[in-house]
Amino acid sequence: MGTVTIGVSIAVPEPHGSRLQQLRAGFGDAAAYGIPTHVTLLPPTEIDEAVVPAVEAHLAEVAVAARPFPMRLFGTGTFRPLTPVVYVQVVEGGAACTWLQKQVRDASGPVPRELQFPYHPHVTVAHGIDEAAMDRAYADLADYEAQWPCTGFALYEQGADGVWRKLREFPFGTAVVPNAGR
Repeated sequence: MGTVTIGVSIAVPEPHGSRLQQLRAGFGDAAAYGIPTHVTLLPPTEIDEAVVPAVEAHLAEVAVAARPFPMRLFGTGTFRPLTPVVYVQVVEGGAACTWLQKQVRDASGPVPRELQFPYHPHVTVAHGIDEAAMDRAYADLADYEAQWPCTGFALYEQGADGVWRKLREFPFGTAVVPNAGR
């Protein structure tokens, strides 16, 4: 068995996901259609293929311990000049995303991972493109807003072609509400 590159993220649902992907492509980001629109919980991580079942079991445990939460995006931000990225900000749901990513990367799990930069939940809309296009992305999406109930996350694998494909979804656990009519 070889190695695979995985990532864990919260998908931005339709119609928002496709719209942001189209905008990202329109800004000149060649990777736009190979990366589903998302909020990262585990950045690209190379692991031994044999570890994937353990990763899936770990993610299932994390998901069952989590609860649905409101997610809202609004406005833009950037990591420039440190990193050439423009993003849409997570203005609601960020604390839940932070908790989830810590659980996913926990040292007791199969994918303990230190991050290169402090975790900051966001949705990338431009990465590594020319400065004028980055400025346009920042300005054009300054009033962008989307919201939805976040009910889970997914495991993705990056193919040899550079495209990210969903391997499995992990719905959050839900509180059991007794049936009052019985």
